[in-house]
Amino acid sequence: MSSESPNPVSPDDDDTGEAILTSVNDGVGRLTLNNPRRKNAITLEMAAAIERFCDRVIDDDNVGAVVVDAVGSYFCSGADTRILAAASADPAAPSSVAQLSAVYRAFVRVGSLPVPTVGVVVGGAVGAGLNLALAVDLLVTTPDAVLDSGFLARGIHPGGGHLTLLNRAVGRANTIALAACGQSLSGEQAVERGLAYAAAPLPDIPAIVDGLTGPAARDPELTRRVMASVRMELGPPAATWDSAIEIERGTQMWSMARKGQNWSSRGPGRS
Repeated sequence: MSSESPNPVSPDDDDTGEAILTSVNDGVGRLTLNNPRRKNAITLEMAAAIERFCDRVIDDDNVGAVVVDAVGSYFCSGADTRILAAASADPAAPSSVAQLSAVYRAFVRVGSLPVPTVGVVVGGAVGAGLNLALAVDLLVTTPDAVLDSGFLARGIHPGGGHLTLLNRAVGRANTIALAACGQSLSGEQAVERGLAYAAAPLPDIPAIVDGLTGPAARDPELTRRVMASVRMELGPPAATWDSAIEIERGTQMWSMARKGQNWSSRGPGRS
C-alpha cells in the first residue's frame, strides 16, 4: 500500500485504472472506491480488491482504524448494472449467484474488520452502496447527501442483508419506510435517525474523520481488543449486562497489566 492518502473527492476523470485506491498512514488504512464514471458502482474487480484490502488490514496489527470513501462526487450507486442484468437474465445460474455473493462478501468483510471503520458519503449511497455505508461503524456525510434503499425503484427485492443492516441502524419503522415505501434520507436526516454519526460541509469532514481515527490508530492493539468486545457484546444479538462484564473482565485486566508494565519500565521518578 502507498503511504499517501488519496483525496476522497478527486476529479471525476480519474484514470489510474485501479479498482480501488488504498493507503496506510500513521496507523489509518484508507479504502477509496475508484469507479467515478459509474458513480462508483461496485464491479467484481472492485469487490475482489476490497477483500484483498480487508485481508491486509486483518494481518497488519499496526492498523488501528480504516476510512472508506470514494473518488468523485458520489459515494456508491450500488452494484454494477452489468452484474444485476446478468442476475436478472438467469437468477438461478451459478454464475449469477457467485457474482452477487462476491459483491455481498465485500461489504460483509468491511463490516467485520477488527478496527473501527469510518465511512465518508458524499453525493449519495444507493442499494448495495447503502449496504456498504451501513457496514461501516461510523458514517460521516454531507448534509445534502441522499441515502436511498433504491431496490424498490429498481423493481427488485433488497439483498445482501439490507433489511437487517437498516434495522440495526434506524429501527423497524424507518426500515419499512426506506425499503418498502421508497423513502430516502438526507445526510442531516440520517444523523437524526441514528444512521450517520455526523453530517458536515465537505471542507469540515477531514477534521471529523481525523478526530475519530487518530486516537484509535495511536494504540492499535488496545483498539482491536476494544472492537473485539464491541462485536461480542453489541451483536446482534446483544449480550446481557452480566455477560458483558465477563467479556470485558479479561481484556481490562490485560490492559491494566500492560499499563503497569509501562510504568515500571519508566523507572523511579519518571512520569
